[in-house]
Amino acid sequence: MTKKFRFGVIGCGLMGREFASAAARWLHLADTRARPEIVAVCDTNAALLDWFKDNVPSVRQFTSDYKELLANPDVDAVYCAVPHVLHQQFYIDILKAGKHLLGEKPFGMDAAQNREIMAVLSENPKLLVRCSSEMPFFPGAQKVIALAESGEMGDILEVEAGFLHSSDIDRQKPINWKRMAEINGDYGCMGDLGMHVLHVPLRLGWRPQTLHAQLVKKITERPDGKGGMVPCTTWDNATISTRVSAGGQDFPMVLKTWRIAPGEANTWYIRILGMKKSAFFTTKSPRQWQWMDYTGGAQAWSTEDLGYGSLFPAITGKIFEFGFADAIQQMWAAFVDELAGGNANGFACATPEEAQAHHAVLTAALKSGRENIVVPVDYEGAVVR
Repeated sequence: MTKKFRFGVIGCGLMGREFASAAARWLHLADTRARPEIVAVCDTNAALLDWFKDNVPSVRQFTSDYKELLANPDVDAVYCAVPHVLHQQFYIDILKAGKHLLGEKPFGMDAAQNREIMAVLSENPKLLVRCSSEMPFFPGAQKVIALAESGEMGDILEVEAGFLHSSDIDRQKPINWKRMAEINGDYGCMGDLGMHVLHVPLRLGWRPQTLHAQLVKKITERPDGKGGMVPCTTWDNATISTRVSAGGQDFPMVLKTWRIAPGEANTWYIRILGMKKSAFFTTKSPRQWQWMDYTGGAQAWSTEDLGYGSLFPAITGKIFEFGFADAIQQMWAAFVDELAGGNANGFACATPEEAQAHHAVLTAALKSGRENIVVPVDYEGAVVR
C-alpha cells in the first residue's frame, strides 16, 4: 500500500492551490512510494479557505491562525507559501513544531533571517526541509543537467541562467507586496526569482566567487487600487555577472532576474557553453532541448523533441507535452519521495544549504548594485556539499 503523508498548507494563494491541484491528481504519477493528503489549511483570506472547502474534501481543519495548524497532531508536513517578511517566524515555528517543511524562496527575507532559520534547522536534523523551485524538473532541463554532470562538456566557456517576466512593464499594474521592500525585502526581483536561477548552478557546484550586479529600477510608483499612487520600492531587474572557480575550472556565469523583460510571459532558461559540448533549455520551448557536439569541423546545434519523459514516471504517453503544472507535481513528487526514504529519483528539491548559498550571492549582488563595485561572495556559515 502507498504510504500517505498528511500535509498542512499555510498560505492558500496561487501556489497553495497549485499544490492542491498536484495532490488531487497524484494518480497521474506511476509507482510512487508515497502520496500527499492535504488535511489542514490556513489563510487570513476567508475566500481562499472557501476554495479549499469547495475543492479539497480531505481538508478537516480550516483556520486563520497558523499556530492552530501547527498544533494539529494529524499534520506530518507543511507547505508554507507566505510573503517573504513572514518566512523567518513561520519557518522557525514550523520546525519547532516538529513538522517537515517545503518552504518558498527566498527562505528568509534576507541573509540574517536565513541564518536564524538555519540555526533552528540544525537543532532539528531529523526533519526534511526543502525550498520550492520547480523549473529544473522540466525534462529538457534535466537533459542539460545530466550533460553538465557527465563531465563531457570540456572546459566551460560561460553559463547563463535567467527567469524573465514582462507584466511589470505595465505602469498601470496595481502594486502588490512583491513591489514593497518592507514586505518583499531589499533584494527586490532577486529575492523572488533568484532561487530559481541559482538552483541548477549551485547543484552543479558552481558557486560564484566574485560578482558585479547591475540593478534596475524603472518604475518608482504604482497605482494603489484605490485611485491613488504609492511608492514602488523594489528593484525591477537584476543582471549579475559572476566569476566561478570550481572543479579546476574558471569561467563567467551570468544570472538574470527580470520582472520587466519585454515579451516574456514567464521564461526560465539555462545555457551552458563548453569547448566540447554545449547545451540549452528554455521553458519557451518546453518539449525541446538543444545541444552541440564539437569534435572538429562543422559546428551545428541539434534539437530534440522530448515529449513527456519526466523524472518521476507518469501515465501520460511519451508523445505528449510537459507543462508547468507537471513541473510542480514533479517537484512535489521529489519531496514526498524523500519523505518516504527515497532519493528523489536522483534530483532533490532545492536544499536549505543551497538556499543559504543563494542568500550569499544575493547579498553580494545587492551591495554591488548599490555601489557599482565588484564584490566577493561571502559564504561564511554556508554548508558546502
